[in-house]
Amino acid sequence: MARIAFLLDDVYEDSEFRVPYDRLREAGHEVVVLGLQQGKKVRGKQGDTFDVEAGPEAADATRFDAVVVPGGYSPDKIRTDAKLVALVKETALANKPVAAICHAGWVLAEADVVRGRTVTSYPSIRTDLINAGATWVDEEVVVDGPLITSRKPSDLDAFCDRVLKSLT
Repeated sequence: MARIAFLLDDVYEDSEFRVPYDRLREAGHEVVVLGLQQGKKVRGKQGDTFDVEAGPEAADATRFDAVVVPGGYSPDKIRTDAKLVALVKETALANKPVAAICHAGWVLAEADVVRGRTVTSYPSIRTDLINAGATWVDEEVVVDGPLITSRKPSDLDAFCDRVLKSLT
């Protein structure tokens, strides 16, 4: 089974974390939640909480088979940490799955992995992704190379299905 890093900080979109987290674990994968500080209790927009399991020092792309970045405003915080951004970049460059939903496209742009790729996201960050060199489309789920992107919570079934398929 795969070992998957989830990148998480405060103000994450609860369902965009919990649904993929639960689906991947139920499928037998090992999921490790990385954030800005090990042990930090982070809060979702709807009140969910989670204790970050590892900090940026654990962001080693050779130790993970995939990366998932939930949306909300957590990605705006995650993209400020060079080690977490490097994890995303190195994972994508190794052609291992990097999945981002909603505002998580901010992390992909910061990692400079969207240039020349087709992606989707929450519409409000469309211009950010285009400015980072991506072609943006309004679709439920988009797969381009190692990148798997979706727009919003209502896309979670398709998003999770594509993430699971990428790990087989």
